[in-house]
Amino acid sequence: MRPAIVTTATGKFGQTVRIGPHALVADEPTEDGGDDRGPAPHELLLAGLGACTSMTVKMYADRKGWPLEGVEVTVEGQQREGAFVFQRRLEFDGPLSEEQRARLVEIAEKCPVHKTLTGAIHIETTLLPR
Repeated sequence: MRPAIVTTATGKFGQTVRIGPHALVADEPTEDGGDDRGPAPHELLLAGLGACTSMTVKMYADRKGWPLEGVEVTVEGQQREGAFVFQRRLEFDGPLSEEQRARLVEIAEKCPVHKTLTGAIHIETTLLPR
């Protein structure tokens, strides 16, 4: 997996995120004191779960030869009762049977980012010398 390299950018909270050849911007919404030039860090987590879910479901349906024409995943999140709660909604386009639709919901629960977020997570921090 390629590293995400994040550096300070313009504004109060602006950040530049580089992953391989890709560049993204992260910020905070204006109501939180940012300039809203990019997604907030938690929104990037939501996007990661949504993208992984869609990819995993589509890959499974393709492998099975099922008539899945498109996937839309909406992920919202909020702090609730001492936990961060992800709310994921799935929409499948195509003439799928109810059994196929139910199986694709099960497959969504198996996407790698879902497994990461619901498994044990350890963060190791190292301060590099100047």
